[in-house]
Amino acid sequence: MKLKVNGRDIEFDGKTVLDLVDHYRLDRGRVVVERNGKIVHRQDIERTLLEEGDSLELVRFVGGG
Repeated sequence: MKLKVNGRDIEFDGKTVLDLVDHYRLDRGRVVVERNGKIVHRQDIERTLLEEGDSLELVRFVGGG
């Protein structure tokens, strides 16, 4: 399916938001996912299904000082 992730068009074969997070090898405890303008809560990423044309933003937290 075609998705837009962080402003880039991609083809993706996964089914859920968690599949996408895992695809990018992100720590699900340190990432915020926005799907079509709405935050996907951490407890929902495993069951939130992706749909053709979804627009997603993946933002990971990094430490620093």
